Amino acid sequence: MFRIGLTGGIAAGKSAVARRLGERGAVVIDHDVLAREAVAPGSVGLVEVAEEFGHGVLAVDGSLDRAALGRLVFGDGAARSRLEDIVHPQVRRLAAEREAMAGAADPRAVVVHDIPLLVETGQADRFHLLVVVHAPAEQRVERLVAGRALTPAEARSRVEAQADDAERLALADVVLDGTGTLQQLQGQVDELWERVSGEVAEELDAEDLV
Repeated sequence: MFRIGLTGGIAAGKSAVARRLGERGAVVIDHDVLAREAVAPGSVGLVEVAEEFGHGVLAVDGSLDRAALGRLVFGDGAARSRLEDIVHPQVRRLAAEREAMAGAADPRAVVVHDIPLLVETGQADRFHLLVVVHAPAEQRVERLVAGRALTPAEARSRVEAQADDAERLALADVVLDGTGTLQQLQGQVDELWERVSGEVAEELDAEDLV
């Protein structure tokens, strides 16, 4: 099994890269999806969130009221840290379960962990390959304004809340250029896939000879 960590600044093109890798045959584990699963109704994570922040963060049906929780943690670094201390371990547990299932099903599996805050959460050294999708901050702000109906100030705030570009790029094994068209980005992914597939095949063939 070959493990790829995939990250990039908001609106850089990371989601498009993850989709293309999935189309090429990778097992993509979306940590944003797992973060929602970690606090789903009936989960240990949701119980811990309610205990930490009060039952006011629960909706009438018992699910997480994300707006109410957001009001408590937005702009409060200590509160956000307490929330991350609850959610992140649950996400990592769920990700490990998904990865184990992929490896059991296919020893040649290429597993891609799609993690928006990979660098911020100190996970850069957990993968065989760290792939960063990069586009300049101002271009990403423009994309957020055009595609998500945010004001320029709101878009800039979201970009600045993440690790800066230099920090991500310094840790990258592979940098994909997200400044161009979707087709250009997909072409880069295809080249990466061919390289990784070849390395995995060579590694397994070598193991068979031992």
